[in-house]
Order: sequence, then structure tokens, then C-alpha cells
Amino acid sequence: MYFGGIDIFEYGTILDYISKERYKKLKEFSKNKKAPFLIIDLKTIEEKYDELQKNLPFAKIYYAVKANPFDDVLKLLAKKGAYFDIATIYELDQVLKLGVSPDRMSFGNTIKKEADIGYAYKKGIRMFATDSASDLQKIARQAPGSRVYFRVLCESGEADWPLSKKFGAYPDLIFKLILNARKLGLVPYGISFHVGSQQRSIGSWGNAISKAKYLFDAVQEEGIELKLINMGGGFPAHYINPTQELENYAKEIKRYLDDDFPDGLPEIIVEPGRSLVADSGIMVSEISLVAKKNSSDIPWVYLDVGKFTGLPETIEECIKYPIFMERESKKDLQEVILAGPTCDSMDTLYQDFKYKFPVDIKDGDRVYILTTGAYTYSYCAIGFNGFPPIKYYIWKNK
Repeated sequence: MYFGGIDIFEYGTILDYISKERYKKLKEFSKNKKAPFLIIDLKTIEEKYDELQKNLPFAKIYYAVKANPFDDVLKLLAKKGAYFDIATIYELDQVLKLGVSPDRMSFGNTIKKEADIGYAYKKGIRMFATDSASDLQKIARQAPGSRVYFRVLCESGEADWPLSKKFGAYPDLIFKLILNARKLGLVPYGISFHVGSQQRSIGSWGNAISKAKYLFDAVQEEGIELKLINMGGGFPAHYINPTQELENYAKEIKRYLDDDFPDGLPEIIVEPGRSLVADSGIMVSEISLVAKKNSSDIPWVYLDVGKFTGLPETIEECIKYPIFMERESKKDLQEVILAGPTCDSMDTLYQDFKYKFPVDIKDGDRVYILTTGAYTYSYCAIGFNGFPPIKYYIWKNK
């Protein structure tokens, strides 16, 4: 079995990608299913939630619904006691229909229409994120008396999927927003940040927590007691680029918090998405075509999935998925360029970073793409080139 030119069973257990036992069950579950499709392993999500809760016992877990919005995933997490970070009224309605009460949700998107704020308020939402004066005024008009937390802009550092610039504001503006929120009749409740998705530098949390502490102290001098730090997401999943284990992240983050808040921690919440669900996903694809541009070129391997059908995080090759062939081969390995099936040149997955496949690969060979449980189905385009969203199956792997 091959993953990026590495024998998956020789190294896979060490990297915690997949075990022989799980692979055997996977093959049995996926046989006779027509590719492409996505498998979501609920057992893995449950294990990841328990691991996060164990390592961050002082934090409330608000699952970022956008990462994987399948009802089965939300039901599982609701049963485990999770809270939910919603980004739209559509996610709100979905979670409400599953029987989750609105006091277990937060409207975490700083970009929202005034009508949507009013709708969420009528449905019972009482905690909103903000990072601008205009949005704050809309919250005041449509959700009077609500708790508001203010998103500080953070540089994404070593994050594989950066989130800086579009979201958050610098501390000097946040300070003014907090004071204005009180004047508008809202409850200035806390500070939020996001250090970037798939963040490999633990020190990024230290910098962000320091900004939060500065604002806690600054507004306290104005008579405002903030009560919350929302640390967002950023915890990693198991892609190719190595990260430290969650336990190491948690220990360091707790140390940062204790250093800045020696008299006791404020309320802490986290908004994991990728770290809870990414490892649960296995995308099953087939090779549509193997072709060369000339006889000496590296072959192009065209899969039946691509940027528009679940793999947009391959943009600029940011996220490098573990990918391996289903069939065994004793042939030598060759570097390949991986691309998707649509007639758009942007639909090239990996050209600089080279995966290695056996030299005897051919059209129709099945390929497994691991760690695809987050930001895959929810990113699918609808109808480009006529391709439908990828099919998915919930795997209740026991």
C-alpha cells in the first residue's frame, strides 16, 4: 500500500494514519460502492471529542458546524454535550431541528446581515461575535442586551490554512468597540481570536492570549469586566506535514493562560472543527486518466475528485492529504502530478509537491484520500461541469 511514496503499513501506524485492522474494515465497507464518495467514521469523531475534553477540561467545546455539517455528526456531538459555533441562520436552523437548545450556540461569524441577527435573536441566540462598528450597531438594534465577544486580528504564523486579514480587528479598535458596546446597551462579554487553521506553532496561542489579557486590563480601567476568552480553533489533524500531539498543545496553552491570568481563568471556550472531524474522513476516488505531455514528462494523474468536488484546500497546495493506492504493487515508484476532473486549469491539486505512485498505475485504479472529514463535502460546488456534490456514507465503525 502506498501513501505519498511510503509503504503505508510500514510507516502508517507510526504516523497514526490508518491501521491494518481499520483498513480491512474500510475495504469491506466500501466495496461495491461507486467512486467517488466520502466515508465519515463516527467512532473517530467520538474519540477526538473525548481527547479534546480530556486535555482541555477547563474549556467549553463549541463545535464549528461549518467543518462538517452532517446531521449524524451533529447528533453525536450534541449527545456528547458539545456546544455549537454557528456561522449562518441556516446552520442555526439545522442545529435547532436536531433538538439543541439555543443557549448551547454562539453566532461566531462577524459578517452577517442585520435581518439574520434579528432572526437568530428571535430563535433564542444571545451570544454574538463582532469586529466592526457597523456590525456592533446591527447587533444592538436587533439583539438588545446580548452578550458580545470581540474578535482580535491574529497573524496566522505557521498555519497551513491562514485566517488572518479577513477577520478581526487590531486591539486599539477593539478597545473602542468594547466601550461603545456598553453605551449601546449590549454586554461586553469577552475576547475571541483564531490563530489559523491547522496551526503548527503553539506559540501563536501565547501571542493571542497576551492580546486578550491586554484588553481585559485596558477595559477594566474603564469599569468593564470581561468574562470570556474564545480561543477559536486551530488544533491540528493528521495530514502529511507533522504537528505535535494535542496533549502538547494543551499543556502549553494552559501555561500561557495561567501566566497571564494568575488569579484564576476567565471562562474559556474553544471552537474546534478540523481537529474533531478531519481524521474521520476517507475519500474514495478513482483515477480517470493517466497521461503525459511528452514522453519524458512526469505523468499527470487525473482523479474523479478535485478542487470543485471536495478538495478546495489544495489551493496553493496548503493542505497535503495522505493519499495512497488501494491495490498493491511491487513496481518502482514514480513522481506524479495530481489533478481533478473538471475542465478548469485551476483544478490541479498537487504540481509542486510530488506524490509517488507505482509506475504501473492505470485508469480505474482506486485511490484513498485520508483526513478528509473536514471542509470537503461542505465546500463542494453544486453543478460545475455538471458534477454533483460528492456522495457520502456514515460509517459507524465499531
